[in-house]
Amino acid sequence: MSRALAVVLAAGAGCLVGIQAPVNARLAQAIGRIPAATFSFVVGTVALVAILAFAGGGFGSFAHLGRAPWWALLGGLLGGIFVVVALTTVKTLGASGLTAAVIAGQLAISLVIDRFGLLGIARAPVGASRIVGLVLLVAGVVLVVRR
Repeated sequence: MSRALAVVLAAGAGCLVGIQAPVNARLAQAIGRIPAATFSFVVGTVALVAILAFAGGGFGSFAHLGRAPWWALLGGLLGGIFVVVALTTVKTLGASGLTAAVIAGQLAISLVIDRFGLLGIARAPVGASRIVGLVLLVAGVVLVVRR
């Protein structure tokens, strides 16, 4: 996959995340926060099961879950926490404020992961340009969240 296509796909996924919090927050108004987060994951699970059944080679690979380190099994938990926090904070921060804060948080932890080679990711240098980028993102969060 080309770098340009990867950036376009990642930006598209970012758009979906930006839409997800307001959608889930509206659902939470109707049924409550935790039920809304739960329903969101049920719909996502059904979609993923359908994709796996038809395009992903079936369910046989689940037999190999024991090969993964324990922490690799926590992705769904992390996603659940994210959804609950996002649908709780989007009304206070707005979609743009939430998105800005999420991206800054993602970059901050990603720099730590890259620097120390954590979670199975190869070590990568974290130079001044990356640190400046993070500082600028944090400044962006302040500007976007400010009313």
